[in-house]
Amino acid sequence: MMKTKAVRMYGTMDLRLEEFELPAIKDDEILVKVISDSICMSTYKLAEQGKKHKRAPQNIDTNPVIVGHEFAGVIVEVGDKWKDQFKPGMKFAQQPALNYKGSLASPGYSYEYFGGACTYCIIPHEVMELGALMEYKGESFFEASLGEPMSCIIGGYRGNYHTNKRDHSHAIGTKADGDIIILGGCGPMGLGAVSYGIQFENKPKRIVVTDIDDAKIERAREVIPESFAAEKGVELLYVNTAKMADPVQELKDITGGKGYDDVFVYIPNRAVAELGDKLLAFDGCLNFFAGPTDNLFKGEINLYNCHYTSTHIMGTTGGNNDDLIEANDLAARGIIEPAVMVTHIGGIDSIAEATMNLPKIPGGKKLTYTQFDMPLTAIEDFGKLGETDPLFKKLDEVCRKNRGLWSSEAEKILFDHFDVEA
Repeated sequence: MMKTKAVRMYGTMDLRLEEFELPAIKDDEILVKVISDSICMSTYKLAEQGKKHKRAPQNIDTNPVIVGHEFAGVIVEVGDKWKDQFKPGMKFAQQPALNYKGSLASPGYSYEYFGGACTYCIIPHEVMELGALMEYKGESFFEASLGEPMSCIIGGYRGNYHTNKRDHSHAIGTKADGDIIILGGCGPMGLGAVSYGIQFENKPKRIVVTDIDDAKIERAREVIPESFAAEKGVELLYVNTAKMADPVQELKDITGGKGYDDVFVYIPNRAVAELGDKLLAFDGCLNFFAGPTDNLFKGEINLYNCHYTSTHIMGTTGGNNDDLIEANDLAARGIIEPAVMVTHIGGIDSIAEATMNLPKIPGGKKLTYTQFDMPLTAIEDFGKLGETDPLFKKLDEVCRKNRGLWSSEAEKILFDHFDVEA
């Protein structure tokens, strides 16, 4: 038996940080120590819907579930069935999109003893049977936590397709040397998509990223400069569509009037989705990536273009095991930078409040470390706090050296300060 501290959901907007006993693991289970857990908007949607959420059990008021699904840590104890594959002390990453025998159960939504917003949890047998628990060999834990959202981004790039009327085959993935536009792309997931897109093997000629907030656009330029993309052979443009008299025409003009081969819609907004449809080139693929909370969310598409110019629409959600493996490998080798997504750092005590107020908190990803308490703090506030707090002074110096980004070095400073064994 081991005690854990965890954020558990009892009902709609009812998240509680509590300490309780975990049962002894079974032969087909694994006990892990969670180190990092980034907060996903999907968890806010879970909290908002409570029992109405399709992944939430109906007995959460008496058997609450641990929230959080973007987590990483260290294996502590291994059941006999898995001792040849996993060892205590191994770092781990995990793919939460299980779909085990048709079940919608998923960590962070459905399990009493399995989720990311905790100090320790139990990995159930279905996770290993699906190969969804993986050894992680990267230096930092936060990049493994961000492997899950990065795997969703990768799944989007690989899920797009293009048609061929000669033999009716479908070419999977975004179009090589094509034009990509990421609508509403200056948020955390959009920036992750830019980081991946400039090195994807189906490398586009151009990536256009839109937003309506100048501050978000300027931060995007700071963390992924156009010049950096140019070094990778990709033209990168950030544009504010709110300042355009005719967004459709002006965005098409960037492509010489052709339109975009791949359109990603990264915010659940009807006008933005309909804009995306109007921007499609011949055989263009629109990926509705953003997940709405309204199950009747709709938008108009041009079926004339669908028929005559082969435009098509699809949606992707989540990534598979291969996507997660790729995300963690690319991050470990420094090819992509998941840190571009992160704007806030906190401890386990900040998770419940941050999750329930997520849409109201500006910035990108909220990254939390579960082995200590720390208020949720914006990276841009480190400097001011550092005037009186030596910890934040150190963190500010390290982040400033790194274009304002979180890093392995910053993570180690926190671990040393809070005496975290990882």
